[in-house]
Amino acid sequence: MRRRSAPVRFGALTRRGRAARPLKSETLAPGMTVGLFGGSFDPPHDGHLHVARTAMRRLQLDRVWWIVSPHNPLKARKPGEYADRLARVAELAAAPRMTVSDVENRMKARLTARVVAALVQRYPRVNFVWLMGADNLKEFHHWARWQEIMASLPVAVIARPQDPIRARLAPAARAFSNRRVTETSLSGFARRSPPVWTYLCEPLHKESSSRLRRNRG
Repeated sequence: MRRRSAPVRFGALTRRGRAARPLKSETLAPGMTVGLFGGSFDPPHDGHLHVARTAMRRLQLDRVWWIVSPHNPLKARKPGEYADRLARVAELAAAPRMTVSDVENRMKARLTARVVAALVQRYPRVNFVWLMGADNLKEFHHWARWQEIMASLPVAVIARPQDPIRARLAPAARAFSNRRVTETSLSGFARRSPPVWTYLCEPLHKESSSRLRRNRG
């Protein structure tokens, strides 16, 4: 039977203008490298797990945090029930060094940039990396304040089967083409000063949330 990992519950990141004391479950040691893998995960699937595992192995991450978003402002369709998605991600990501987080929901944050800024501020000595599949890279330039995300932490893009060549020609990729790190130069990637990003090519996993929703419907 697959072990179920309990979601980490976050209180407010600030309280009356001051930083709130981290919960024990939020503790990260200085110098750690942590991948931040955000998304609505509606539903979560093995393709998402492929992204997390690839990033952890290739970038030598100490942790991967799955940040389950309450909504996706770029999608008109209302996502599934949040508690259900959070629980299903916990089942999928039931592996050592993977943490399922509802920090974005607890912050009532509408922007990924705000979540990233809060985490970087709370953990100034932790090396964060933003993780995304190549399908998200194609629309990354539509994200609010996406340049701030690029300027805040390294970004790692993991190949997905949805038109990977066009993803690498996306506006965000072109805008920061001179800051791309090749796969042969990944040593210490999480500790590099942003803006910096890389594109990781791996055997492609064909699963997608949209296809699962079509099959479910």
